[in-house]
Amino acid sequence: MIAKEVLAQVRRIEIRTNRLVNETFGGQYLSVFKGRGVEFAEVREYVPGDDVRTIDWNVTARTGRPHVREYQAERELTVILACDLSGSQFFGTGQKLKQEIAAETAALLAFSALRNNDKVGLLLFTEGAERYWPPKKGRTHILTLIRDLLAFKPKKRGTRLAESLDTLNRLLKRRSIVFLISDFQDSGFGKAMRLMASKHDTIGVVIKDPRESELPALPVWIETQDPETGERALVNAGSSALRRALKESSRSQTAELERLFRWAGMDFVHIRTDRPYADPLVEFFRRRAKRLR
Repeated sequence: MIAKEVLAQVRRIEIRTNRLVNETFGGQYLSVFKGRGVEFAEVREYVPGDDVRTIDWNVTARTGRPHVREYQAERELTVILACDLSGSQFFGTGQKLKQEIAAETAALLAFSALRNNDKVGLLLFTEGAERYWPPKKGRTHILTLIRDLLAFKPKKRGTRLAESLDTLNRLLKRRSIVFLISDFQDSGFGKAMRLMASKHDTIGVVIKDPRESELPALPVWIETQDPETGERALVNAGSSALRRALKESSRSQTAELERLFRWAGMDFVHIRTDRPYADPLVEFFRRRAKRLR
């Protein structure tokens, strides 16, 4: 049975994200994802003035009369939320864990898709795909996805993005919009990510906590623990050299990740647990919409 606290949290997220969709975000989503390309509608007999390039030669040969293929704009889209539930996601030094920010981000994207009558699916992964919900429409389906995202107990603690993306690639039968929501604390996933981006419109959503790049300047020793491996260590927060090294290491990792996104042909956006998550998403969609004009 789902705990009452989870259901209450789902309701709070629905209220908050619906307000954001209605006031700010829904229009940004629609301006970027309008439904690209065309899909087949029907075959009908040729009439003077039709584009000869649309003639369906198989039907024409079978009937003995010229027929053309008609197409219509493809509006309905499929949105996949691929969410990282590895151990490092259950870390946070502010009011919310990275996993909670990821859930609210996913909800904002899902309700934006709902408003535009798009299908939404969900993949939860750690060291591989742990659970997959196929794309569907409707408010009830969206609420189920958010509830399960909050309540799901992963079996593994590590992160293997490559295996997870390979599984998702096999599951998706049509071109989709994939939001890859993770802290990307892994390696060796570049090729899998590039393959995903070649088949689907893939967007990296990077969730970070400020303490992963900057320690407080306090004259104390702090015990740390890797949430994925369980490894513990004592660090001297009062060491300016250590704080500089941590900041430089984080900056280098971020630069390398962005280089990897660009190499894979992906867009990306950074979200921090200590700042409103909607702001960078809105700005990202504004930039993307401007680029696509």
